[in-house]
Amino acid sequence: MGKYRKMHIPDDPAYYEKFYFTPGDLGYKVFKTKFANIGILICWDQWYPEAARITALMGAEILFYPTAIGWATEQDEETNKDQYNAWQTIQRSHAVANGIPVVSVNRVGFEQNGAMKFWGGSFATNGQGKLIYLASHDNEETEVVELDLKEADNFRMHWPFLRDRRIDSYQPITKRYIDGD
Repeated sequence: MGKYRKMHIPDDPAYYEKFYFTPGDLGYKVFKTKFANIGILICWDQWYPEAARITALMGAEILFYPTAIGWATEQDEETNKDQYNAWQTIQRSHAVANGIPVVSVNRVGFEQNGAMKFWGGSFATNGQGKLIYLASHDNEETEVVELDLKEADNFRMHWPFLRDRRIDSYQPITKRYIDGD
């Protein structure tokens, strides 16, 4: 169907991906399937609302986030819970802001001689960010989730975040920092 190279590369102290990966050079992509137009945003891309918005504007009816993210096993449980909740919240907000379902797939298991535990917790939401499916943190799971793509029109009509954007005011977002000049 094509290829997509993740646009955002983390500099995580456990993996140092910026050492051996460069940011994607193909731009954001939407792939037409017989089921839906799908936007694939890989791993670190999951944190950026701009990537989700651009992909939605390109016609994605579902955003898919395949990823591998987890906890350092020496962290306390409260930190683990906070990190997982932040991860899920940002992606659910992409669903709400764009009025389309989000499917996030994350692995389970250990790496680095047990120092890293991938937290699983894969999930699917509708276009209002409602959880439709939530996987465990410990087990490999395969689940077929039915998504109602017709809901998007209703969500976008009543919560018109996509339509009512003030794009005329967005030019500053192309700067790394806005320092008053």
